Amino acid sequence: MRRLLLVVIVVGLGFVGLVSAARLDLGPLVITREGEQKIIFRFNEIQKVTEPGLSTRFGIPVIERVETYDARWLHLNSEPVPIPTKDGERLLIDNYVVWRIADPAAFRKAFGQGMGAAEKRIDRTVRDGVREVIGRHTLTQVLKDERQDIMDEITRNALAELRREGIDVADVRINRTELPEGTDRSVYERMKTERERLAKKSRAEGDERARRIRASADREARVIVAEAQRDAEVARGAGDAEAARIYAEAYGAAPEFYSFVRSLEAYRNTLGEGTTLVLSPDSEFFQFLQGAQPVPGR
Repeated sequence: MRRLLLVVIVVGLGFVGLVSAARLDLGPLVITREGEQKIIFRFNEIQKVTEPGLSTRFGIPVIERVETYDARWLHLNSEPVPIPTKDGERLLIDNYVVWRIADPAAFRKAFGQGMGAAEKRIDRTVRDGVREVIGRHTLTQVLKDERQDIMDEITRNALAELRREGIDVADVRINRTELPEGTDRSVYERMKTERERLAKKSRAEGDERARRIRASADREARVIVAEAQRDAEVARGAGDAEAARIYAEAYGAAPEFYSFVRSLEAYRNTLGEGTTLVLSPDSEFFQFLQGAQPVPGR
């Protein structure tokens, strides 16, 4: 029992030692925690890239060594820099990048100096991409109309540029987009001038349209009046012709009576109260009054 207990203690101590050495990357066992990835070197040559879990390797600890890299998504901010847009505006832009080490072996070969060199490389690549893409767009497109498309294009370009160096880029976003100090007034004046130009153009187009409408309305009014006058003349002529026909028929049916009625109308229109006429007694005007007998009492 004493020997068995001694063996168990020795084995336990040995296991604890192996695990402790593995945690320190000193023994034949390598433990890769969640969110980590490790590279095993032998004489500075990459032998293996581990994944989370327990890895077994055989060799001399002095000859082999292990380097640990973060497998999580990382966040990198950039300093604000002025970038000109397509329409000549200068925007003060800072951005951030969400990235991770996708291929530790390629990353180690590209950035043997460490994470600092990798972050400088990422910042320079993304900054160049931001400058190039924003330089092809106007201020309005950057701030509102095509902002999402611009960010997606910058992200794709950065991913294509950095992938061969073992870096995966998930997203590039602009934190702040501001006008540099002192240029906001000039931008305001330029916007004001542009709005005034558009207003003048709209007023000119409105005046031109109003003139066309008035000219069309006047033309239609003249046509309508002319057609109405024509129709009135036609109706008047038809009425005069009908009246002449009726007069002719009446005259033909009773010429003497027609002449008598027309004479009475002439008397009525001519001889009013206080009217004095000086005519010859035998004038035809009084032919129907000659020989007339006075009415008693009048």
